[in-house]
Amino acid sequence: MDREWMCDPSKKSEEYIRGVNEFLEFAFQNSQVNGKIMCPCTKCANCHSYSRVCVYEHLTDPHRGFLRSYRQWIYHGEKPRTSSSATKQNVEMEHDMDGLVHDVFGIHSTEEPICGEGERIPEVRENSKFYEFVKENEQMLYPNCKKYSKLSFMVHLYHLKCLHGWSDKSFSMLLDLLRDALPEENVLPMSYYETKKIVSGLRLGYEKIHACPNDCILYWDKYAKYEVCPKCSTSRWKTTNEDVQGNGMETSERRKKIPAKILRWFPLKPRLQRLYMSSKVAESMRWHHESRLNDGSLRHPVDSLAWKNFDARYPRFSLDPRNVRLGVASNGFNPFKTMSITHSTWHVILIPYNPSPWMCMKQPYFMLSLLIPGPKGPGNNIDIYLQPLVQELQELWDDGIETFDAYKKETFQLRAAMMWTINDFPAYANLSGWSTKGQYACPCCGIETTSQWLRHGKKICYMGHRRWLSPKHKWRLNSRDFDGTRELRIPPKRRNGTDILRQIDECREKGLANGAQPWKKKSIFFTLPYWQYNVLRHNLDVTHIEKNVCDNIIGTLLNQEGKSKDNYKARADLVDMGIRSMLHPQPSPNITTTRFPRACYQMTNKEKESFLSILKNVKTSDESSSNIPRCVHVTQHKMFRLKSYDCHVLMKELLPVALRGSLPDKVTSVLVDLCNFFKQICSKVLNVEFLSQLESQIVITLCQLETIFPP
Repeated sequence: MDREWMCDPSKKSEEYIRGVNEFLEFAFQNSQVNGKIMCPCTKCANCHSYSRVCVYEHLTDPHRGFLRSYRQWIYHGEKPRTSSSATKQNVEMEHDMDGLVHDVFGIHSTEEPICGEGERIPEVRENSKFYEFVKENEQMLYPNCKKYSKLSFMVHLYHLKCLHGWSDKSFSMLLDLLRDALPEENVLPMSYYETKKIVSGLRLGYEKIHACPNDCILYWDKYAKYEVCPKCSTSRWKTTNEDVQGNGMETSERRKKIPAKILRWFPLKPRLQRLYMSSKVAESMRWHHESRLNDGSLRHPVDSLAWKNFDARYPRFSLDPRNVRLGVASNGFNPFKTMSITHSTWHVILIPYNPSPWMCMKQPYFMLSLLIPGPKGPGNNIDIYLQPLVQELQELWDDGIETFDAYKKETFQLRAAMMWTINDFPAYANLSGWSTKGQYACPCCGIETTSQWLRHGKKICYMGHRRWLSPKHKWRLNSRDFDGTRELRIPPKRRNGTDILRQIDECREKGLANGAQPWKKKSIFFTLPYWQYNVLRHNLDVTHIEKNVCDNIIGTLLNQEGKSKDNYKARADLVDMGIRSMLHPQPSPNITTTRFPRACYQMTNKEKESFLSILKNVKTSDESSSNIPRCVHVTQHKMFRLKSYDCHVLMKELLPVALRGSLPDKVTSVLVDLCNFFKQICSKVLNVEFLSQLESQIVITLCQLETIFPP
């Protein structure tokens, strides 16, 4: 049934009257509550409930009639059509703007009793803007346009602008062209500004919070009315030339003050509620409980020990699968797309883990929570900017928020918990409070970290990987090939949240200077009641680690200036340590120069050209976002401008192939094992037993790297 009769402008034809009567018969058989149904006229828009006589009058009123887009009577008991013809018609003729508007404003079909004649259903009492969007959706783009309404066309066009980065001016110019191309009676907006005003009502907003330029406080909560920072006495506002000179006082008072620093906060609660406004998304939020494959393999965070321990400790939270588990990712970036400007703006992104892995890792599920302004990163003061987010997480854990589930057609109390953070190694220090540089840089080993200061290299090296070997392994007593000592220690004990809090308290009691102890602060996340009991609190982004490892390997193998770890300082440190005498610098007959014995990992010019030629001639698929050949310069024996994903592809696929025949087998085999480790941990499916074997193997690989490469 095409239901074209619903578009009859007169509302008086026999076909239209017959269609209205058929609709009323169908609706009162399938969706009536206390003798009333929701009225689908253009004024009521399925939000008011009336008797049969009243609905008939509304639908036959020439100034009302049916909602033009309401072709499927889903609010009156009709099931959505799933046939191919219905799907094709839905794509060609409808864009489900009516459903989109209902989802955005939380208006859904309900069977709750209606309190009185014409009374609105409970879900829509505060949605005053809803009617404006219904009106926009009912307005044709131009006369007799059946494919697009004004709203649907603007949403599609605005979506293309966001996807492809069109400038505001180019968007306005496109509107000018479209207005000329379409019939004169078209209702296209005049500019991007007007389009934004129309579409902005469908978006979730954000709040601006003033911050101290020295990252001391947020002018929020108890400091909301302060004009000067109570800690550093810096003004909240930018200082102009007139303010400095003391001239034009009255003008300065009348002029709007400009805040020195602004944090942009995107509240989490409405964004979590929106996940449940769409029935399809709401259904996917139950995937981790109802649809996952439970065979002991690791495919999703729900398969991890951290998730299972959290469920066991908080059974009331895990009882409702709709409660949201969140991961927090944070890092700095340069918003100006140029490396000539030093600027670091930090974002904090939340990822809900309830959906399947092929959904939760897609961009629509990445929720921006905080945008911390530059030009410098917040460093350890990032906790100041995390206060609004942590307060929301606390409220979502304690009380939750009332949310309508469009899939179950019911209201429930939505709660949320933060499982862990994801970041690179420097950001790990900012979020956890443990310093990731210096003597105790390893957050897992803690104060038992094995480190050594290199006098010539002016840096600290971290070895001691033999601690993780089996107690009777022969390498433990091999001092000649390693750092000159025997290793009899056992692996460091893993610390839980309670141990960490005790360490922080002890550091405060001893009053150690900042430089003398690795704990720089107590992380703000410990204010969450469940945080100290989480098995896994912080994760490292493997792509950042891969890039650092790949850059060091490539730079050393090709002996690139400034990137190689094998230089005079490294050889001099070998002399100080008294190890690998075959690599010690040797004086040449010419007193002014020093000869460096060739190491096993150094390539000849011919080997470099062979290695680089393989990478230069690699053919990548169209789907690949990596382009390795553009980074290779064969004649100069260099690789440059490698991005994180380039290094990921190199370590995962290309390096093991390209190295064959260019280095001795003992070096190649170790590097291939290292590449295989990164490849395996990046697999989509992981076996727990295989991970245990991989953990044992990477210890062997790291020990072998100690014996081959300089510290």
